[in-house]
Amino acid sequence: MGKEVFFFVKLEQKKQIVEALKDQFARSKVVIVTDYKGLNVAAINELRKKLKEAGIEYRVAKNTLFIRAAEDTQIALIKEHFKGPNAVAMAYDDPVAPAKILTTFSEQNNKLEIKGGILEGKVIGIPDIKALAALPTKEVLLAQLLGVIHGVPTALVRALNDVPVRLLNVLNAIQREKEAAA
Repeated sequence: MGKEVFFFVKLEQKKQIVEALKDQFARSKVVIVTDYKGLNVAAINELRKKLKEAGIEYRVAKNTLFIRAAEDTQIALIKEHFKGPNAVAMAYDDPVAPAKILTTFSEQNNKLEIKGGILEGKVIGIPDIKALAALPTKEVLLAQLLGVIHGVPTALVRALNDVPVRLLNVLNAIQREKEAAA
């Protein structure tokens, strides 16, 4: 009886893991699959810390659990990546952040291999992830947009202000001409 209870508990745990992963996959804007084979515990912990600070979840699970969780989600498009030791990075807000962190980390530590991913329902390969990593962060993009939005009204006010100034200059020139002629 002890073995049967252990099997049932383990099965229930697997079901809970699959349900949690399925929920995370469904909520994610970007999911990036990595192969962490050869990374030591210190390196994995360092990577997890960097990802966690950016609000990114990094999950390690058995491939069978990843594949089951991917069913009926956009992640099913990349289930062929679930071979060997895998971990997935999932971001719910900023799709650029995980690409930046993983790309930088893989350049510094060549044992981390980026396999591919999904960005808002579309399959992305390694070149796409590197291009995504080259983009500015969401905060920088928002600051740039705010600068542009702020710059447009300022330029418009200057242009509108310039019209009366030019008219005044023309009137002053006409007045000087009339005074000189008289």
